[in-house]
Amino acid sequence: MIWINSPQDTGEQAVYFKKNITWSRTPAKVEATVTAMGVYNLLVNGQKVGKQVLTPGWTSYRTRIQSQTYDITGLGNEITIEVGAGWGVGTIGFTHNAHFYDDIVRTAAEITATFADGTTETVTTDESWECYSHPVTYTDIYNGEVWDGTLTPEYLGKAVRSEKSYPVVPQVGEFITTHERLKPIAVITTPKGEKVLDFGQNMTGWIELNVKGNKGEAIAFDHAEVLDKEGNFYTENYRSAKAYAKFILSGNQETLAPHFTFYGFRYIRLLECPDGVGADAFTAVVVHSDLKRTGDFHCGHPLLNQLYHNVIWGQKSNYLDVPTDCPQRDERLGWTGDAQVFCRTAAINYDVEKFFKKWLGDVAIEQWEDGRVEGVVPLTMPKGRTRTSAAWGDVACIAPWEIYRAYGNKELLREHFPMMKKWVDYMHSAGSEEFLWLDGKHYGDWLAMDAGDGIYMGATPTHMIGTAFFAFSCGLVVKAGKVLGEDVTAYEDLYEKVVAKFRECYIENGTPTIKGAALNNVDPVDKKPPVIDPDTQTARVLMLHFDLCTEEDRPKLAKQLADMVVANGTHLTTGFVGTPYLLHVLSANGYEKLAYDLLLQETFPSWLFSVKQGATTMWEHWDGIKEDGTFWSKDMNSYNHYAYGSVYDWIFGVAAGITVDEDGPAYEKVTVAPVPDERLGYLTASIQTRHGKLLSHWEYRGEQLLFRFEIPAGTTAKIILPDGRTETVTEGTYMY
Repeated sequence: MIWINSPQDTGEQAVYFKKNITWSRTPAKVEATVTAMGVYNLLVNGQKVGKQVLTPGWTSYRTRIQSQTYDITGLGNEITIEVGAGWGVGTIGFTHNAHFYDDIVRTAAEITATFADGTTETVTTDESWECYSHPVTYTDIYNGEVWDGTLTPEYLGKAVRSEKSYPVVPQVGEFITTHERLKPIAVITTPKGEKVLDFGQNMTGWIELNVKGNKGEAIAFDHAEVLDKEGNFYTENYRSAKAYAKFILSGNQETLAPHFTFYGFRYIRLLECPDGVGADAFTAVVVHSDLKRTGDFHCGHPLLNQLYHNVIWGQKSNYLDVPTDCPQRDERLGWTGDAQVFCRTAAINYDVEKFFKKWLGDVAIEQWEDGRVEGVVPLTMPKGRTRTSAAWGDVACIAPWEIYRAYGNKELLREHFPMMKKWVDYMHSAGSEEFLWLDGKHYGDWLAMDAGDGIYMGATPTHMIGTAFFAFSCGLVVKAGKVLGEDVTAYEDLYEKVVAKFRECYIENGTPTIKGAALNNVDPVDKKPPVIDPDTQTARVLMLHFDLCTEEDRPKLAKQLADMVVANGTHLTTGFVGTPYLLHVLSANGYEKLAYDLLLQETFPSWLFSVKQGATTMWEHWDGIKEDGTFWSKDMNSYNHYAYGSVYDWIFGVAAGITVDEDGPAYEKVTVAPVPDERLGYLTASIQTRHGKLLSHWEYRGEQLLFRFEIPAGTTAKIILPDGRTETVTEGTYMY
């Protein structure tokens, strides 16, 4: 494909690339394959083609850019490609500078006609295409978009063959598409006198206008997730992202929406709006990758149902082509730690096999030669600008294994097995001790509550966390290698040595400690917490969940953890590292009721605290909004951050009891061992697997506890009831 660009520098304005095509005779079929550096739409005779938006999506652009192929048979001969800055040319990443990948937008296309006799003709982008200015006079992922409907496109000249070109691959991931459409639920006049529309749901997408106004009149607004304590519009947590939209009206009846950007929001603040334009002119359009919903859950506890709603909307909001941390502020990056924490839950809620095939491809592409994995993928800054951190880089092992477990795609596992080994090899080579990961700059137990108020990193020593994940990922390489028929004896030996060293340095008489080779290590981190302490909830969670303790020490560590939770008023103190496994550890070690107590805790810090505060998505911080209505911070406080939604893995896997057996991936073999709790009344959880619908239901009816399980064809299920009764079954409905 030939890459072209405009002959003039249009700055932050979008560009039209146009060509009228004449074929030698009437074709039987016409297809257009298109890509761009930037974000593009394909138009034929002025009409947008295809349901996908924000194409070509976001990949490791310098290595591969996706192309999309459209059937445009009979739609017309005027081909237009409109291109705006998008991720490729606009502002992206921590430097907050535009042009990380390129400094101008470019496009490449091939339009192929196939005739009845099988012969073809192809037209490519070249110097014969014409360039015009675009009514989108400004566009940026973080800052928003300005549309001028009064603008007449100006001819800029013939296209120029680009000096730069990029490797193009056919579409790998899911398309990004539009989904729900929400109308305002309230029109608010704030204490400051500002007019705000509330759409009732935090989301990712944009506002669509259906309006007729006088030519030159403008409708302008910005976006927010929350209102402040006084009820005023609040945007400080967006940091430098302006999240602005402006539409200058043409004077005709028109439907207007952004072309090349997206927003994270629940509220909009009207900055300019003509008289007579009411709230009914505004529609919020939800935008995310086109994933098939597979999971469902409901129970007799309204707050828990709302929590599940928030988990789903958190995933939808952040699964926009890459698994982002948040969709609203000047970040929106593919954080590897968030992705690995949530990937098992993600694969329960939605079919994410294709989504992860595409994104893990970029993780593998951007892995360093020595095995390091950056904190964000795709990269938005030179290599080495984010930390190579335990629990973040471990996405290289955890995500391929979890996707295999969910879908049984052995070839995808085989494709990423080299990446898995390279990551473990890197951990093996990192630092001054062979079987410990003592050195490095980690993110630690991010946003844990045990290091003091307002501290980003929890108290659990980062080298303890690093060595724990070293063992865990090494074990996953062994499991994956055995599935693939690979010789992994060296990794089995390495695993045993890492576990032995962990016990030697971090466990003494069944209690977390630091001794031996780890004793004098100092965590080289920014914003070092006021305390570094091995005596944390997270330390015990990792020791127990990753099987790093002896069976003799297990009961003592589990009791210590339970006692710590109770002593803390039945509250957790864990962050990104410990939280996903906390309830699993408690229930697996005889503390099922305490696990439920934590799940159903309504006061800070807890999952239901944000629900009680009116959240409609997951929060980044346990106290994103404090009990007194004030905010945790201005600089890092997202209200649409899906990581803590990983708790649904416990609800599905323990409360409903559905787990995939390791020798039966893709739900070919499962164990169904529900753990009921009377406070829920009933629970129903299901997933549409590759074999069909799998369902677990229990309910309290008087003094009876009733169960119903639906097992699809092709699945063997071992049902274990709370009273110990066990039965192995195949397809059918079973009631107890």
